[in-house]
Amino acid sequence: MALLEVRDLSVTFHRKGEQPTKAVDSISFDVEPGQTVGLVGESGCGKSVTSLAIMGLLPTRTARISGSVSFEGEELLTLTQRQLDERRGRDLGMVFQDPLSSLNPVVTIGVQLTEVLLRHRKLTRKQAKAEAVDLLGRVGIPDPKRRVDEYPHQLSGGMRQRVLIAIALACSPKLLIADEPTTALDVTIQAQILTLLRELVSETGTALIMITHDLGVVAGLCDEVNVMYGGRIVERAHRHELFAEPRHPYTHGLLASIPRLDAPRGERLVPVKGSVADNIPWATGCAFAPRCPNHVETCWSSAPELVADGRRKDGMLRCHNPVEVTVAEGAR
Repeated sequence: MALLEVRDLSVTFHRKGEQPTKAVDSISFDVEPGQTVGLVGESGCGKSVTSLAIMGLLPTRTARISGSVSFEGEELLTLTQRQLDERRGRDLGMVFQDPLSSLNPVVTIGVQLTEVLLRHRKLTRKQAKAEAVDLLGRVGIPDPKRRVDEYPHQLSGGMRQRVLIAIALACSPKLLIADEPTTALDVTIQAQILTLLRELVSETGTALIMITHDLGVVAGLCDEVNVMYGGRIVERAHRHELFAEPRHPYTHGLLASIPRLDAPRGERLVPVKGSVADNIPWATGCAFAPRCPNHVETCWSSAPELVADGRRKDGMLRCHNPVEVTVAEGAR
């Protein structure tokens, strides 16, 4: 049994006087114990909403959630708020996108770290503070005994992100969700955070869902990659196979827009034309058709299904006219 099984998960937002917005549209994927799974796509493709739905953090007044999210065989979508509170922090951890807004600015780092330890591990305050210092040291924060009594504004962006990771890992969760953990960080700190996540997952056996808009970020981290567009998964493959031979035109476009060290000097990047707003409803056809260089007549009148890709083991593809030529030579 998979640790996490997501089946036909859909999220629709309703606002008074406006048409409903379907942010996630019937997506399904599994996460095995100790596995790292990537959710990749541009901003607005539904990645973060998917993670918030799994964690039970969407507003119940405006968000309508359907489908199934099963964690260790238990249906999360039917749990009460109290039952979810017991699961979150202890078995399910999350690293949010913006550490400055995720941390309480008027509470010390130590108090925010010990809160989860007191709640789920039933430690005394003295034990919890000692454990908080140890956690800060484990995630690479220098002089943790001093930092534990400081406030978020006294730390750099990279340190604040490490604090969020420490909070998420405080109770050794079985599943960790990292939502754009390297956003707004410089490339050196990005590399350090990704290395830290890789080491922690390897040491603890925690399963990881990595959410990002950058395929380069998942290149050395994820075992399996799910590419999302318009709220649906359009391609799924093992990391090496995806980078060696992207089959969906959207995946191909994302990879073509990334600079390559082995490319000739002066070679121009090829961005994906248009924006996420330039799409058509899946009920009408393929949402990516208005931006797709490979579109055919069928794309405008019939939405492709997510089916097995015969060219790759366990690969899945949602496309009427996929890319046939190997375009990422040496990507393996």
